[in-house]
Amino acid sequence: MNTHEPLTPQHVQGFASLAARIADNINSVVLGKPHVVRLALTALFAQGHVLLEDVPGVGKTTLARAIAATVHGQWRRIQFTPDLLPADVSGVTIFNQASRGFEFHPGPVFANIVIADEINRASPKTQSALLEVMEERNVTVDGVRHPVPRPFLVVATQNPVEMDGTYRLPEAQLDRFLVKLSVGYPDELVEIEVLRGAPLRSPEALEPVTDTATVGEMVRMAQQVHIADPLYAYAVRLASATRNHPQVRVGVSPRGVIALTRAACAYALIDGRGWIMPEDLKTLAEPVFAHRILLSPDAQVRGVTTIEVLHEAVASVPVPLPSGQLAPAGT
Repeated sequence: MNTHEPLTPQHVQGFASLAARIADNINSVVLGKPHVVRLALTALFAQGHVLLEDVPGVGKTTLARAIAATVHGQWRRIQFTPDLLPADVSGVTIFNQASRGFEFHPGPVFANIVIADEINRASPKTQSALLEVMEERNVTVDGVRHPVPRPFLVVATQNPVEMDGTYRLPEAQLDRFLVKLSVGYPDELVEIEVLRGAPLRSPEALEPVTDTATVGEMVRMAQQVHIADPLYAYAVRLASATRNHPQVRVGVSPRGVIALTRAACAYALIDGRGWIMPEDLKTLAEPVFAHRILLSPDAQVRGVTTIEVLHEAVASVPVPLPSGQLAPAGT
């Protein structure tokens, strides 16, 4: 794949074929969740990060480890606890008596796939240690910048905020995650299948399908997907609809709009297209936008959910048609 040339049908089909093999490999251990797997891969190819919120024991960590094993990437796991310190995440500079100098000892964020387990059990100060590296892909310790490996993906898991011993993630950190996903409970047949083959379905048993260098090329290819001007406008109008909704206190930021278009480019390539469609933006609006919206106090008291408000906002925006016209809102 020569990513310096415009995307050709061969490039697009090669990307889609490899992405399908990666997804199939992950789906062999994460049963019954192909849509979640596809969205997680969308984040990987769009240079984003994934936040998985769900109750313990539904396969959040298994998904992250399966991605790492499939792309033959170096991975590290950070178990977030109330006593975890920022230096435990980013690393620390230590004086070496033998060399009479300071040496940097990298923390667990120096990996291709970083699993931040139960991120909302740590204090806000420790949570903020991830902010710079998630956005800049560098860690600054004692004034010195240290780049992390590429590709770089943070897969953070969090328990529902209502559970004991959790801290709500600040809006600044939530905005760093490209998508927020929920694995959810498996259906009955899938759960029976999990029980039958539980010892055999482990991420450690997965054979790599590709390597990190190839994933890096796929990331660059996703940056070349065509977006027509009417779809840029459509993405902006979707965000504006959240900002102007009467039940929303804080709507989607410009960073959120950028995240939506980046995700749509990767999502289209996985589907075997070198261009995005309005359906890509509508499909991704929930996982990309929902965690970026803050409801008004009145809406929260009345039990209105963010998803309900988001669906109303999306339905209110006319969809651009190939002819350049706009379809009626809600179609």
